[in-house]
Amino acid sequence: MNAGVEIDADRIAVAVTALPSVAGLHSGRFGEIATLLPGRRIPGVRIRPDEITVGVTGRYPATVTRISLDVRGAVGPVDRPVHVRIGDFAAPTAIEVTLESPDAVSAPPLS
Repeated sequence: MNAGVEIDADRIAVAVTALPSVAGLHSGRFGEIATLLPGRRIPGVRIRPDEITVGVTGRYPATVTRISLDVRGAVGPVDRPVHVRIGDFAAPTAIEVTLESPDAVSAPPLS
């Protein structure tokens, strides 16, 4: 998205939820991170004239830095600051247990 182009909250929501480091969107403790549209709302993405806020649930073992870089990359270039709020962390989608050492578990790598 280039400066001066209409910013699409739906596109941002789809792009961010497709990230391997993000388990889902997070609308904040009181639902304050949302874009209100006629007849519906998009939780987890708030677009204002002076800023964009994206609230997410991170996926372990991704770091806060990795998640924020991924989210900003998914939003793309815009004409205002992008704030990333990580409201929670989710467990990995799968846990690998090796037969050689059944007590050792590891999270799958992030792509």
